[in-house]
Amino acid sequence: MIGFLVVDKEAGWTSHDVVARCRRVLGVRRVGHAGTLDPGATGVLVLGVGPATRLLRYLSSSVKEYRAEMILGVSTSTGDDEGEPVARFDMAGVTPAQVEAAAAAFRGEIDQQVPMVSAVKVGGQRLYRLARQGVTAPRPSRRVRIDRLEVAPLPEPGTYALAVTCSAGTYVRSLVADLGAALGGGAHLRRLRRVRAGRFTEADARPLAEIEAAWRDGQPVLRSPLDGLELPSAPVPLELCPSVRAGRAVAVEAWGDLPPGPVALVDPAGALLAVYERAEGQPLARPAVVLGPG
Repeated sequence: MIGFLVVDKEAGWTSHDVVARCRRVLGVRRVGHAGTLDPGATGVLVLGVGPATRLLRYLSSSVKEYRAEMILGVSTSTGDDEGEPVARFDMAGVTPAQVEAAAAAFRGEIDQQVPMVSAVKVGGQRLYRLARQGVTAPRPSRRVRIDRLEVAPLPEPGTYALAVTCSAGTYVRSLVADLGAALGGGAHLRRLRRVRAGRFTEADARPLAEIEAAWRDGQPVLRSPLDGLELPSAPVPLELCPSVRAGRAVAVEAWGDLPPGPVALVDPAGALLAVYERAEGQPLARPAVVLGPG
């Protein structure tokens, strides 16, 4: 069994909960996920099943798209509405035009500090575990990219709808907190939903209950690995397929103009055999992920 499972995660589940549930439902031990979603968040969570778990590295770096709400005037301990209020600000006079002007400064490449509730390790410990103990640790900054940041006022005072398209590794809660600070106060996140992860959108995602019912009825639930890989692909001649399945280095000239970096190699029937990579100027491509014989 191999493929990607595109789950529409509901609130209250951790990404690990979803993986554990799918292991039981599918009867497969090798299941992993690409791009963690917080328990309070909903939306697209992509799982790799079987050998496809080794392909998740290519999905984890994909562009993500989110919808959320920003609440002005209150900063929380977690940056979202699940945390405790830590500061309050009078931001009743902030206008939509001011919010838009502040948002403009966050479009493009920015440096973002990792939140204390993240899974990033500092001194060998996960930040979120330190946060639960009331410990504050120095947090690293990351360079991220905000391709799209749209803000629109909602009927509830001080509340704005957000649409964010960003690079992998971007923390939307940090973006909201920084935007609140740029407006002279504070803000926190509410109703975060991931609507796209790489090639997969919320239209591709199905709730766990629906996936389980389909699986019990014998319906297909997995997507082909090629559906999710945002990589150039190259056909492999039939006579070279055994070498690729065995993970042997192959001359690039064997299938034409292979670009530097990772490339998905497919057999004459269109099935994914492996992902190979080659460095600039090198005549040989070498295996990064081989899906094995068969």
